[in-house]
Amino acid sequence: MSTLSKLNLTAVKKSAQMSPVQYRRNKLAKRLWEQAQLAKSKQAGTQYTIPQFRTVKNLETGERRQVELQKSVKQWWFTTETGKLAISIRYGNKLLELARGKFAVEIADETALVTTLDVIRSAVLNGELDAAIEAASAKLRAGFGK
Repeated sequence: MSTLSKLNLTAVKKSAQMSPVQYRRNKLAKRLWEQAQLAKSKQAGTQYTIPQFRTVKNLETGERRQVELQKSVKQWWFTTETGKLAISIRYGNKLLELARGKFAVEIADETALVTTLDVIRSAVLNGELDAAIEAASAKLRAGFGK
């Protein structure tokens, strides 16, 4: 017991579930990180894909095995009529309303793209877009009830 006495023991247990708000924040933050990686690879002139594993069943033997596939990432930024870039933030297939009537962030050029995505990601993790995420999530859930 002398070894354990050197440690700082506590009665805290890990919660069984993550709160829905935190889950949605993490989900959107992950997608924003992927967009930042896509922007970095576009600037470097390479292609960015995400490895994804699928289970495939062999029809002859009935054996299941995992196969690695490459999932492409669709970019969220586009060029406006004025020649500037704009980034639309998506939750699922819904656009997030960042401010009243504003659905995109306008930036001057591709060099500011990664830093803008990082700023948006930190805003998401700080909870500044929780209301917009909740509204988009409610619209998505309503589509499943048809």
